[in-house]
Amino acid sequence: MKTVLVHDRVVPPGEPIATADPLPTAAPPTERALPQLTLGGIAAVWAAAALPMALLAWLVAPAIADHLSGPGALSRALIVTLTAGLVWQFVLVMALVWREQRTLRWSVLKEALWLRAPRDPGSGRRGGRIWLLVPALAILTGVETLLPGPSNPAARDLGDFLSSHAGHTLLAGSWGWLAILTAMFVFNTVLGEELLFRGFLLPRMNGVFGRRDWLANGVLFAVYHLHVPWVIPATLLDSFIVVYPAKRYRSALLSIAVHSAQSVFFFALVLSLVLKG
Repeated sequence: MKTVLVHDRVVPPGEPIATADPLPTAAPPTERALPQLTLGGIAAVWAAAALPMALLAWLVAPAIADHLSGPGALSRALIVTLTAGLVWQFVLVMALVWREQRTLRWSVLKEALWLRAPRDPGSGRRGGRIWLLVPALAILTGVETLLPGPSNPAARDLGDFLSSHAGHTLLAGSWGWLAILTAMFVFNTVLGEELLFRGFLLPRMNGVFGRRDWLANGVLFAVYHLHVPWVIPATLLDSFIVVYPAKRYRSALLSIAVHSAQSVFFFALVLSLVLKG
């Protein structure tokens, strides 16, 4: 019998070899396999994100709006409460990574949450031409938003509110609301939804769903939108556009960049309204 090198340690003949993390996701030899979630664990993480957002949107925000005066009361309450829900998702991700890794060092976070440049599965090279996918996918998701879908309830669509007279009046010269909305955009597509679904969940769903993990992730992300259920059909298609490249190139940064294109658009719109005041 010959000796074996395991985790940089020589194992003598006859000594049992410890296995790696249970149910590791398929990963290139240069990457550390991440622990996998059970089906119950995946459902629990989904619920920890989706249920608070639904409660905030349908119970907390209307209760707050009842105590506000002026036009757009419900829209203002929704902006504040849903921003809080998105911040909670960031806290949730950090808590989950801490529980798993026992550290939040950047060197660990970037691997645990796939916060690294996309990697070509053929050559192994990172970045480069793969980044050209970002504008192409952003345009594709933008076209997807033009497809017909269910109508939005009054006062519950951010785009409709920003284009309304109440929205223009609220934001004119209001740097405070610009700060709140900027936080909402950042925690929506960078530090909240994408970090949770593509950074944490996607790399840990392979043990249950195998090669279809990206499909399952897209479905979970779509039905997570209980706080805005009318967008679920469009989000289902949109998430598939974003999820598969993140899985193929093993990079949440790719999906974050694509998803954030809409945040950049809304930020520019809000900033223009504030400056007009």
